Amino acid sequence: MQKIKILAVGSLKEKYLTEAVSEYTKRLKRFCKFEIVETQEKRTISDEAQDIAKHIEGILVVFAIEGVAISSEKFAGIMQEYKDSGNNITFVIGSSHGLSQEIKDKANLLISLSRMTFPHQLARVICCEQIYRAFMINAGAKYHK
Repeated sequence: MQKIKILAVGSLKEKYLTEAVSEYTKRLKRFCKFEIVETQEKRTISDEAQDIAKHIEGILVVFAIEGVAISSEKFAGIMQEYKDSGNNITFVIGSSHGLSQEIKDKANLLISLSRMTFPHQLARVICCEQIYRAFMINAGAKYHK
C-alpha cells in the first residue's frame, strides 16, 4: 500500500482544525498508509529545512504560492501516476515564515493551493481534503462533483 506523508512545520492548535484533519486521516486510511509528521518552527527557515529534510521519503511535493495551480482532476491524475509507479509521496507545508528555497529546489512538484495566502494550519486541512478528493476521483466515487 502506498505511503503518503504530510510533513508540516508547526502544530495545529485549534480544535476545529484538528477535528477536520482527524476526519480526513480516518478516511484516507482505506486508500493508503497515511501519516502526518510535525516539525517545530525554528528561528530561521534554514533551520526548519534541516528538520524537514530528515523526513522526506519518495516523491516530494511542496505546497508553495509560486507553484503551479492545478485542478483537483489534474492533481488526482498526478497522484495516480505516482501510485502506479510505486512511489510514496511526502507533501510539505512550510511554517508561517515560508519554506526554504533548498526544500523547494528538491521538490519533484511545486503546487500552489491558490494565489491567495492561507494560514499554514488551514493549508493542512486543504491538503488532506485534496488528497482524499484525489483518491475519490480515481475510485470513480460520487464525492467529487
